[in-house]
Amino acid sequence: MKGRWLLALALLILLAGFAVTRTVDNRYLYFASYVVLQYVVLATAWNILGGYTGYVNFGTGAFFAMGVYTAVFLIRTFKAPLPVQILGAGVVSGLVGLGIGYLTLRLRGTFFSIATLALAVVLETVIINWEYVGGAKGISIFRPARAPFFDNYVEFLFMVMGLLAIGSVVVAWLIEHSRLGRGFAAIRDNEEAAECMGVPTLRLKLIATTVSGFLMGVAGAPFPYYLSFVEPISAFNLSYAVNSLAMPMVGGTTSWLGPVIGAILLGTAQQIATVTISSEMNLLMVGVVLVLFVVLAPEGILGLVRRLVRRGDG
Repeated sequence: MKGRWLLALALLILLAGFAVTRTVDNRYLYFASYVVLQYVVLATAWNILGGYTGYVNFGTGAFFAMGVYTAVFLIRTFKAPLPVQILGAGVVSGLVGLGIGYLTLRLRGTFFSIATLALAVVLETVIINWEYVGGAKGISIFRPARAPFFDNYVEFLFMVMGLLAIGSVVVAWLIEHSRLGRGFAAIRDNEEAAECMGVPTLRLKLIATTVSGFLMGVAGAPFPYYLSFVEPISAFNLSYAVNSLAMPMVGGTTSWLGPVIGAILLGTAQQIATVTISSEMNLLMVGVVLVLFVVLAPEGILGLVRRLVRRGDG
């Protein structure tokens, strides 16, 4: 029953987004909304590994950039349409997640986190030296002028990212309400005890890294058309790793809803700060908010709400 309500809500949100494209003619609104929706995908993807299983991943930028440069490669080589780019980016990033997971998931705690950060450094070095996709100097990508049913391609990208955001949230919801999600929770709570109870922890962690990597790659696929110019500095930007970690922690890491709340609140605040103050304030803002939540509400907004509700019932 809850699943039907979630799907109905998702369809309603999509229809509302399409209605906005029919009535609002403000390209910056669509660009800014695209970024917020992109962070919904990244935060949700990060939470599948970092929140559900408790393995903190600092390599979001690597998986995102793999999606970006897979799309660039498909555009240059095959002139592939956007749906093919998205699928290809997800598959490549998912396979990278599977491979890296197999190599690093026997590490725990800070060792695993450092390994994922090293992945981003290694992949960025590879891309910098790969001239076919632009190398260090970057590459220009010309997006189509129009898309069917839309006045311009910016509106189309906004709707595509909205669809990807909804899809990622549905995936997280399905995982959370399945045996897979219960296995992830067992790993997060006490991995040694889960192994003793017969939970296939390595297999579940590999599934988590693959799904998380797939969604991060999917988020990166429309990026070349979004900016029209791709370079390693923008694709591997540190803000992706920082935001994708901070947003679930602000919203709450134990539920599919937490990353959505954190991404919308922090992402919107960053876009407002970019226009009114400076884009350089974004990471400072995230750092301050994250410290405040770690100190005052370590379980995020959802945990704070639950605590207040229990206190009220008491």
